[in-house]
Amino acid sequence: MKIRIEADNGTGNLRCIRPLRGLSLLALIALAGCGLPRGGPSEAELTAQGDADTLPFEVVRVTDTVAKIARIDEARAYSEAFLRSAPENVDDIATGDKLTVTVWENVGGGEGVLTGVGQKFAILQETEVDEDGFIFMPYVGRVRAEGNTIEGLRRVIANGLSDQTPDPQVEVRRIEQGGAKISVIGNVRAPGIYVIENATRRILPMLSAAGGVVEEPEVALITLRRGRLTATVWLEELYDRPDFNVALRAGDQIIVERDRRAFTALGALNSQVRVPFPSRNINALEALGLVGGINSQLGDPSGIFVFRTETAQIADSLLTDRQVLVPTRMVYTIDLAQPGGMLTASNFEIRDGDIVYATEAPAVQFIKALSSVAPVVNFASSANNLAN
Repeated sequence: MKIRIEADNGTGNLRCIRPLRGLSLLALIALAGCGLPRGGPSEAELTAQGDADTLPFEVVRVTDTVAKIARIDEARAYSEAFLRSAPENVDDIATGDKLTVTVWENVGGGEGVLTGVGQKFAILQETEVDEDGFIFMPYVGRVRAEGNTIEGLRRVIANGLSDQTPDPQVEVRRIEQGGAKISVIGNVRAPGIYVIENATRRILPMLSAAGGVVEEPEVALITLRRGRLTATVWLEELYDRPDFNVALRAGDQIIVERDRRAFTALGALNSQVRVPFPSRNINALEALGLVGGINSQLGDPSGIFVFRTETAQIADSLLTDRQVLVPTRMVYTIDLAQPGGMLTASNFEIRDGDIVYATEAPAVQFIKALSSVAPVVNFASSANNLAN
């Protein structure tokens, strides 16, 4: 139907309806479709040939070979400096340790230098090793304790008292360690400052002392800081690799956090959202599953795209027509409608910062255009009926 609607200048009412010249319903739909809202570029626009301004990225179709080349190992490891570190010597006395010293004097029933009449022993409770590494012992003076063993300090005190009382018997006990301390922070049940003891000289026992990690092992990262050295490993790797259960040193920091990586889902999917990684590695098929898959009423399974800035090394391996020396914007195309497309998608790994985008099916834009011109056609039909 071709129509034209005019208004009577005298009355303002609709009058004489004449054919619209050269404008068909299909043309009207095509014009309407040009300005319709949509979720992003179409498949044709993404894969079209163009210059760096119109198409500022490289388009690569995903195959099993491409998926293998684009894969990056997300495994982490400690440096040799951490792996070779010796356990903290917690047997030696350190600054801040609290000690008790018990002295038995062989004076019969008389009075000793430390004991009163009728007493057999004297106890010096909670003697703390000062910042200089010394303790004070009556009748002996300042005694260096730091760096000494419990047995070594006992002998020093006994020898110092031997000139004051016959055959003194001395016992030294450490009631609290205060020297080799580390901090455990982040996602553990009891973060805080902990003293390295014989049972907690390595990472896993120390994490246990802090109440354990509250994150799932698949997404938990353990960072160890020692001065200027920093290394991060997956908690799962600590479980799997006994050599990663490295020795702790005084002043270390253990930081427990959740993996911060995420990808963004856009387009004709059932959810448009930023999605944290649920495990160390996820593939394109799993990424689609995390957002509920492709919208069955809008999405085109042959038009799945992954946007990322690719490393120079991988881009150079994929773009064989030239040498690539810098990171390059890449768009990977995945066709789930092809036989084996889902298997290929399951081999292509998603990385931090990726954008997973699904295009709309070609028919969707046509339906949108048809819906947009339907009111105009209905109005024209009504006007034509009124004129007749």
